[in-house]
Amino acid sequence: QVQLVPSGGGLVQAGGSLILSCAASGRAFMTNAVGWFRQAPGKEREFVSAITSGGDRYYSESVKGRFTISRDNGKNMMYLQMNSLKPEDTAVYYCASYATSYYSPAFDPPDWGQGTQVTVSS
Repeated sequence: QVQLVPSGGGLVQAGGSLILSCAASGRAFMTNAVGWFRQAPGKEREFVSAITSGGDRYYSESVKGRFTISRDNGKNMMYLQMNSLKPEDTAVYYCASYATSYYSPAFDPPDWGQGTQVTVSS
């Protein structure tokens, strides 16, 4: 099991940047794929990005080219750099750890952090 604690959310103007961090504990972090999801008011939770244990990255079409996921296994940390933010990026963001070293959209991560709010004003 991996415990996850996110930080870094906040209020930003459209076009601005934010970086989300997620501190992980648990020996499985290094060998698991990890990812970010988000849930906007009145909408279902959606996939944002994932990174495998080997460093392969995946993005949703809505954030590709603007967001960058990364991880630092030595520090048990994962990050989401968000640039060129849009009002439609407003959501609660969640970090998550998969049960596998690789990513598949069919997989639902078993371990989740609490959400962190990101609000983008127009």
